[in-house]
Amino acid sequence: MSIRLRLDKPWRPLTHEEATRLPGQLGVYQIADAAGTVLYIGQAGARAPFGLRSELQREASERGPGCQFRIEVNMQYRSRWFELLMVHRADHGALPPDNARNPPPVLGRLSPA
Repeated sequence: MSIRLRLDKPWRPLTHEEATRLPGQLGVYQIADAAGTVLYIGQAGARAPFGLRSELQREASERGPGCQFRIEVNMQYRSRWFELLMVHRADHGALPPDNARNPPPVLGRLSPA
């Protein structure tokens, strides 16, 4: 069994209608531009009233048209969020631009294959 470090689900358009279809569960998500460049890696934690649905509805309202997203339902959302940030930094040499503006306080290093 192989462990997947990268989030590789298909991209979906970041619209209010698409976000409304999401489960009200905890998890992580990525926001990308139309070309698939990751702009932000987020988490839908215990403070999000309806989990992923609430967070992606907010993202759709704030970002407007032209972005896309993908999600992963995960009860260990905070650990998974850190993991995705570390993998992105290992792959690209930096955090996604919107995460770099307000980085998490402590982030380890990964060397994924």
